[in-house]
Amino acid sequence: MPVSGVSDAGRDGRTIAEFKGSAEEAETALLQAAHTYEHGLWKVRRREIFMCSSRPYFLRLRNRLAAYGFLIQLAELVHDSDTKQLDRPAT
Repeated sequence: MPVSGVSDAGRDGRTIAEFKGSAEEAETALLQAAHTYEHGLWKVRRREIFMCSSRPYFLRLRNRLAAYGFLIQLAELVHDSDTKQLDRPAT
């Protein structure tokens, strides 16, 4: 499942929190950050949080004009603020 795809020129990374502690404490802090991070967006309407696998693949696709990068990982949906979505059967 591609969870991100942007052109190489537009890709950036940022630190949203720093934490020192055990692996379990770090995972808890990371999940808390996922529940509260808003990237400066105003009025977030829906938040989906995916738990990703430990083996991601980076895929770069090129065409005549540009290169596009995608991070592909297995992910499990662990939270969706739209509770109506949880009531629907999988298709």
